[in-house]
Amino acid sequence: MKTAIQSKGAPQAIGTYSQAVRAGDTVYISGQIGLDPESMQLAEGIEAQTHRVFRNLAAVADAAGLSLDHAVRMTVYLTDLAHFARVNEIMAQYVREPYPSRAALGVAGLPRGALVEVDAILHKG
Repeated sequence: MKTAIQSKGAPQAIGTYSQAVRAGDTVYISGQIGLDPESMQLAEGIEAQTHRVFRNLAAVADAAGLSLDHAVRMTVYLTDLAHFARVNEIMAQYVREPYPSRAALGVAGLPRGALVEVDAILHKG
């Protein structure tokens, strides 16, 4: 059985997907970009977008009764891999050891012209 998770602290889904889905003890958070949930405007620049991405992920995790400390897997999508080191530094402000497993991918483009997107899998345990 699966249950949709929604948070007003993150941008509402703008397509045929849920912000997150719980299946048993696992929560799958959809990719978040640097959209402000109130204005639905994209933050300016890689640093501001990355902080907003992790605040959005944290808000959805909170709505599921979890936190980013429960993350076991994250995928980072970047339109410019030159931003990887800075994104990594910012990510360290939002997750603690043991860090989740992670992949980082260079992509040709992201929704709304975003520079970074991150999705996450959390496990309650």
